[in-house]
Amino acid sequence: MQTVVLVLLLIFAVGLIGIVLLQRSEGGGLGIGGGGGGGMGGRPKPSPLARVTWFLAIGFFASSIALTIISAQDSRGRSVLDGVDVENGAAEGLNADSLGDNLLPPSTSDEPALPPKAE
Repeated sequence: MQTVVLVLLLIFAVGLIGIVLLQRSEGGGLGIGGGGGGGMGGRPKPSPLARVTWFLAIGFFASSIALTIISAQDSRGRSVLDGVDVENGAAEGLNADSLGDNLLPPSTSDEPALPPKAE
């Protein structure tokens, strides 16, 4: 389910980017483009591209909210640290009690590790 909603979100995002780039500037946004409408009062009737933009924007926000709800339900009761495998040695020997005063990285040989010499 989460994958389907994610694919829909990506389709809405790409479609929204494309439709916004296709639209003609109406002016008034940042004061550039369009402009010079003259004495026309009121707002012009929205174009079909504006309606498609609204449809894609509503779909984008709805799928974003749905994806958030689905992922929150999937992760309920779990922690990020649940994926750490302590029993199989993923974090073996890294607790503070076993380190003591030895701050050098662990070595594979029985010989003690020596710090690098300065030249």
